[in-house]
Amino acid sequence: MSIKPKTFRYELSPSGVASITLTRPDTLNSLTFEVYEELRDTFAALDHVDAVRSVLITGEGRAFCSGGDVSSIIGELFARDMKGLVAFTRVTGALIRNIRALRRPVVAAVNGTAVGAGAVMALACDFRIASTAAKFGFIFPKVGLCGADMGAAYLLPRVVGLARANELLFLGDVVSAEEALRIGLVSKVVAPEACLPESLALAERLASGPAFAHATTKQMLESEHTMTLDQAIEAEAQAQAICMQHPDFRTAYESWVKKEPCVFEGASGPFIASAPRAATTTPAKT
Repeated sequence: MSIKPKTFRYELSPSGVASITLTRPDTLNSLTFEVYEELRDTFAALDHVDAVRSVLITGEGRAFCSGGDVSSIIGELFARDMKGLVAFTRVTGALIRNIRALRRPVVAAVNGTAVGAGAVMALACDFRIASTAAKFGFIFPKVGLCGADMGAAYLLPRVVGLARANELLFLGDVVSAEEALRIGLVSKVVAPEACLPESLALAERLASGPAFAHATTKQMLESEHTMTLDQAIEAEAQAQAICMQHPDFRTAYESWVKKEPCVFEGASGPFIASAPRAATTTPAKT
């Protein structure tokens, strides 16, 4: 399947990392109707490209994404009736649904401002590495809208807890990268120049791993939160048994016995078992 978006940059590395870069730095990578639709369709298409083993999303310039473009979207929305408004909000929600439904791990390199829809996009990713210059804001109440947008009210409590989600979604405050780290919204804060390299190294590490097992992990994380403990244990028993039938399980065992590097099915090189050391990383303050 050929993926050739017109509104942002897309690249697929030999190792299987699909990189999406928002390319409207003059507007802090704001989203237009066209960008929303292409992002939605691209994340849906990635699930059907076997060569894709992980995904990285970032933005050019000093922002990750500043949300919907005020000049090109708001005016048209005022001209729409309820049916037209719901059609738009369903498109934006479908983008988030497709990120979560994608059976590949997704890494957000949050290089700068991530507010509104940009914050929700980062939230939908499986990993978030933030630059010290990054800031996050679910600023919907500041423009007269509810904090429940694009799945934010569903996802955010699962990441930071209900109390923190209440603060972020009711107040719309913008928080620093360090505060985002403190409340668990991001997993790591690094120097600006290290944000993309650190995120790419993580995406490469994920791409070197067992793709089938990673897909199963993401599937189970999405489905288990609605289960009882007994249901989850049974679902995991079945999922793990399925993974044991996959060639990657035997490959890992035989590599261990032979004390050789493990190369999983479809991977371009050996499994990266530990995080590479990055000298440019700024230790995060906790």
